Amino acid sequence: MKEDSEVVNAELLTTNKLSELACLALYLMYEKKQGKKSFWYPFIRELDRQRGRGQLAVESPLLWSESELAYLDGSHTKAEVLGREEGIKREYNELDTVWFMAGSLFQQYPFDIPTEAFPFEIFKQAFVAVQSCVVHLQKVTLARRFALVPLGPPLLAYKSNCKAMLTATDTSVQLVVDCPYKAGDPIVVWCGPQPNSRLLLNYGFVDEDNPYDRILIEASLNTEDPQYQEKRMVAQRNGKLSVQTFLVHVGREKEAILEMLPYLRLGCISNAADMHSVISSQGPTCLLSPCMERAVLDQLVNYFEARLVAYPTTLIEDEDMLADCNLDPKKRVAVQLVKLEKKMIHACLQATYDFIHELPDDTISPCPAPFMPQLKI
Repeated sequence: MKEDSEVVNAELLTTNKLSELACLALYLMYEKKQGKKSFWYPFIRELDRQRGRGQLAVESPLLWSESELAYLDGSHTKAEVLGREEGIKREYNELDTVWFMAGSLFQQYPFDIPTEAFPFEIFKQAFVAVQSCVVHLQKVTLARRFALVPLGPPLLAYKSNCKAMLTATDTSVQLVVDCPYKAGDPIVVWCGPQPNSRLLLNYGFVDEDNPYDRILIEASLNTEDPQYQEKRMVAQRNGKLSVQTFLVHVGREKEAILEMLPYLRLGCISNAADMHSVISSQGPTCLLSPCMERAVLDQLVNYFEARLVAYPTTLIEDEDMLADCNLDPKKRVAVQLVKLEKKMIHACLQATYDFIHELPDDTISPCPAPFMPQLKI
């Protein structure tokens, strides 16, 4: 792009009018209108052929139909997709403002203002095409962590656990491989520390051997608790929020439960002197009575069981579907995603049962705890 374009682009970003991806999507649409006259025509032609499809020839869920998004029922990823689409819609609604603010930037394009020249669906497709070409660079500063590689997705296969990676020099992005390749061999590249939900959203694939996969659990202090404000301050002093997100990493589900327990126990405490001790405690032991500890653990059991019930299929049914070689590609990646999520939730459930069995008497009934923190399904 020209130097003056970069200056205006930076101004748009600093005023929070458009994200970097939206700015690039806007340029992409205008350049595509120019057809073969555009300097970027060879890259745009490749982006059109690719259409945001990843290595499994699956488009980002941002381009799926409503019936196809139903494949993600029960998964928090579906809400993430819908939220991302709403964000793209908000940026689309800002395009005309940007066009008028930076009129000189678009003088080279003899077309109408953005929302008259391009319907929302076209903008979303351009956004997804740009998004699918963003790659993580290694051994660079945070400001240079991402780059656009238009030919990356169709020529590379991304993996989460390989050592080949894309790196940056002063003038270019280079692929550094970790083994010799023969002509025709597929090139596999590390895709960065991204969970499967992000890989599906950005690139249209799921990695079943992803060591960076995770699910999120949102807990919040009960606002109806008479001691809510006091507990909120105690939580903040211990690095937690009144609405706290916990990350459950694959293979580390037990550690995630241990991190959550002090926060959940805080809701059961009525003695202000014990609040700090409870939330700052480490390990499975605490100041709660056995029946109160059972109430906390039972809450987790009920939560994980409710999350599993929210999925329309079971793990066994997922495995049966994946064994079908004729399964629709979009449904295949969706089933892969929800299957891996369920495995993490099952592991969390098992870890919680293990803590119950470690109680002095695991048959004890839970104490009433009306103001326990709330877990979002």
